[in-house]
Amino acid sequence: MSELCLTLICPPAVEEKLLDLLLLSPNVTFFTSTATAAHGMAHEDLDQTEQVLGRARATKIQVIFAAADKAALLDAIRQQFSGAGLRYWVTTVAETGEIA
Repeated sequence: MSELCLTLICPPAVEEKLLDLLLLSPNVTFFTSTATAAHGMAHEDLDQTEQVLGRARATKIQVIFAAADKAALLDAIRQQFSGAGLRYWVTTVAETGEIA
């Protein structure tokens, strides 16, 4: 089965709601979340501290899922997070597994 990795850059304001959606999604095999700094955001979208530092606080979420579920997963995210400032990209996963 072909798998993909969806990487999401999520503003703090919607982090918990997005994590809840992923936890309840039957299409999601596995995901991680980590605090990160986002660069290249529009200056007016940053708070004063972020403007001085030149980076925005964000959460990076990486989701592993079956390629066949791509449209359904992205549609679910779009429906609930339209206009929320999420950034994403999708990459092919060459191999996954668990080191036992």
